[in-house]
Amino acid sequence: MPPLVLLCLLITYVVWGTTYLAIRFTLESFPPLLMMGSRFLCAGLILAAWLAWRRTPVPTWRQLRNCAVPAVFLLVGGMGLTAIAEQTISSGATTVMIGSMPIFALFWSACFGIRPRWYEGVAIAIGTLGILVLTGGAEFRVSTTGVVALLLAIASWSFGSQLARRLELPDGAAAFAAEMLIGGAILMALSALRQEPWPAAVSAQAWWAWGYLVVAGSLVAFSAYMYLVGKVSQTLATSYVYVNPPVALAMGAWLGGEQIAPQTFGAVVLILIALTVLGVGSLRTARAEATA
Repeated sequence: MPPLVLLCLLITYVVWGTTYLAIRFTLESFPPLLMMGSRFLCAGLILAAWLAWRRTPVPTWRQLRNCAVPAVFLLVGGMGLTAIAEQTISSGATTVMIGSMPIFALFWSACFGIRPRWYEGVAIAIGTLGILVLTGGAEFRVSTTGVVALLLAIASWSFGSQLARRLELPDGAAAFAAEMLIGGAILMALSALRQEPWPAAVSAQAWWAWGYLVVAGSLVAFSAYMYLVGKVSQTLATSYVYVNPPVALAMGAWLGGEQIAPQTFGAVVLILIALTVLGVGSLRTARAEATA
């Protein structure tokens, strides 16, 4: 495996696992939609400026219009609702729940007429059990709003991912720059509609966390992921979902002082088993089709 591929895998494994704690730190000073909107607007402007410096062709109007679809479902629905959920749910538990994303993706695939294979059905059953174990914990029971927001965030992200595959989007970084700019603008508008207050004072920890989300979370990690998508199999490119929950739990306990409930460990095991069944089954199916 080339060194650059290994580096990009490491980035998606570690960085994306730590962004949820960074979100929690920024929420100490920023309201959720304002924080997410300003984050994506800033990252989008930086990326757009870099593309302009490289004289990358400007996307067509049709491509820009199509970019609004993943922007709404992935960034506004997915990340905006995640920030709302993290106001009452710990970063570690949030990431464990989001680790079940492939299970939700299978559901949307079935809605689009793609029948799940037998191993996908097993993965759905085990993953659903893991989610039920996780939501049985105390912090989920006392935060109905957080649970609903998080489930809607996962559903929105996975649905937007299914739609994005069916749209004509700009190549490479141009697509993500457009999505961040559109999603950031919508999040800022929603923040204004909700009358979220601008912070009178921002702590140093919140500023560092916000900058980390812009640079590491939005620019570096997503660029690494985009490189993987073009170079390796989908199973390997999305293997970060196996590693993010343990990383987030460890970071939350170490730096955030978060308490890890016993059922959270049980949920992690069940969700990882479900993802392993899904990954191994997908790999064997791909090999069988390649040799057929």
